[in-house]
Amino acid sequence: MLIKTTNLWKTYDMGSEQIHALRGVDLQVETGEYLAIMGSSGSGKSTLMNLIGCLDTPTQGEYILNGRPVSGMNDDELAHIRNKEIGFVFQTFNLLPRATALHNVELPLIYNSSRTADRTEQARRALEAVDLGERVNHKPNELSGGQRQRVAIARALVNEPSIILADEPTGNLDSKTSMEIMGIFDRLHKQGNTIIVVTHEQDIADLARRVIYLRDGAVEREVRN
Repeated sequence: MLIKTTNLWKTYDMGSEQIHALRGVDLQVETGEYLAIMGSSGSGKSTLMNLIGCLDTPTQGEYILNGRPVSGMNDDELAHIRNKEIGFVFQTFNLLPRATALHNVELPLIYNSSRTADRTEQARRALEAVDLGERVNHKPNELSGGQRQRVAIARALVNEPSIILADEPTGNLDSKTSMEIMGIFDRLHKQGNTIIVVTHEQDIADLARRVIYLRDGAVEREVRN
């Protein structure tokens, strides 16, 4: 079992009021799964993504990642997990505007203190895996939206993480480019990667093998495609 959450709650204090963003979520994800987390705005999907991605900690409940209890980790331990175990892909790409595609993809490896030659080779391989081998020296403003998202996927891949966690990865793309990007996720899944896509778009969720629907901070239902 790669991910197991038990009775996961996230509560925010807003003045005298408490907002329960997550209400006792139980979730299990096997290694090599392709899962979509689906829900409307306010359903709790972004909160759940932040907890799975170790960007936040639960108010209550347990989160086990790769056999390790994450719920009680300190900031340094969480940062290590984020860097080693999780590859993030965001809607807004989050690329350094003045850096080449190659340097953007190398960034997670710099934090690992990898040797320069090794970093460059790994980053080049990751870009080739998303069909951008000929764009390694291009900067983000020299790339289309779809190509920028491919760079972001390559950056997520470069550390060979346990999970690729994609938050609305097609939100800034047209429908044709969206399908191309989702085709890359499908290919990565077939190569053995664990993919979790957070989305509010049904046609994107339908491309995953399993869909978890959230409503008001709780799992409403689950569908297998």
